[in-house]
Amino acid sequence: MTPAQAALLAYAKKLTLAPAKCRREDVEALRAAGASDEEIHSAVQVAAYFNYINRIADGLGVEPEPEWSSD
Repeated sequence: MTPAQAALLAYAKKLTLAPAKCRREDVEALRAAGASDEEIHSAVQVAAYFNYINRIADGLGVEPEPEWSSD
């Protein structure tokens, strides 16, 4: 994994767990780690979309399909 990829994953986690704490400095750090603006934009879009879908499913009480289980 490249430094840029690791930084993008860490930022996606922060965006998921503490979105109000995300700052411009975080984006600048991603650029400094080697991530392009396009990569940053894509990572934010993917993280936001997954969070959106999960919250809709949770809010509606949707149960995961059995084949999605890791058991």
